[in-house]
Amino acid sequence: MRTPREPVGATVPGVRHHTADVNGTTLHYVSAGSTGSPILLVHGFPETWWAFHDVIPRLAERHRVYAVDLRGFGDSAVAEDDFTSGVAAEDLHALVAELGVGPVHLAAQDIAGGTAYRLASTYPDDVRSLVATEMGLAGFGLEGFADVTHGGSWHIGVLAAPGIAEMLFAGRERELLGSWAFPSMVADPASITPVDVDEFVRTTSRPGGWRGAAGLYRSMLAEGAEFRALAATAPLGVPALAVGGSGGGFTESTVTQVVRGPVESVVLEGVGHHVALESPDRLASVITAFLSEVDRPSGPRSRSDAVNG
Repeated sequence: MRTPREPVGATVPGVRHHTADVNGTTLHYVSAGSTGSPILLVHGFPETWWAFHDVIPRLAERHRVYAVDLRGFGDSAVAEDDFTSGVAAEDLHALVAELGVGPVHLAAQDIAGGTAYRLASTYPDDVRSLVATEMGLAGFGLEGFADVTHGGSWHIGVLAAPGIAEMLFAGRERELLGSWAFPSMVADPASITPVDVDEFVRTTSRPGGWRGAAGLYRSMLAEGAEFRALAATAPLGVPALAVGGSGGGFTESTVTQVVRGPVESVVLEGVGHHVALESPDRLASVITAFLSEVDRPSGPRSRSDAVNG
């Protein structure tokens, strides 16, 4: 069941807020646009739908846009202790069915990669194309970011340990997000505004506000062998776009290993990890250009076709 609702936190003009009771939980999502093919935007950590707030109006000029708060994030229901990327994928499958908009162009980023990959693999009729932004997958190198001895980040192990994030982070959300998470992962710290930090702190600070992230990071450390086997036997057959910040081509190298066909790739120079917040105009532009090709009546052109005109 879908229900319109008034926004609880920050919002932008032209965006409508809703809740949907699906798969035993309640998801909050926003929508915009009334024509064109549908796009489902899926945030990463430590984000919510708000990560796309400047991208959505740009995409809505040509598409019907939906941006969801994953279970355990934002204004969706708090996650249970056994929450996983598999549960999140089932949530999205149920949401697509409830909205009646499948197949969607699926645009996911960061730690939502496992959820997006499961959705596209398990329910191929739900997904028309894949846009992966600053996204990795377990089994294809993402676990390396948990290895602090080789430059990985400490937060992954902390979040993956049951109950530790709530023990250590509760009451310190503003310091953690505003002074560490965003400044350390963007090219220009000024691109993350106080309004952005306030909105992410608002929902992370609720009781159980870390459980969604904890479940996805626990999944990341456990699903590598499964994903490698899945990619070997049933690679994705959808058009795919990999978008990376200026840190390198990790997203492209990941996506090319799980998709059957060629992968279009764009690296945005001068942009860090939080692409949607740092450079919404450039991200919306590359997504729009990619989807215009996918939505062509004859289907997307190959790379050689694109080069030759």
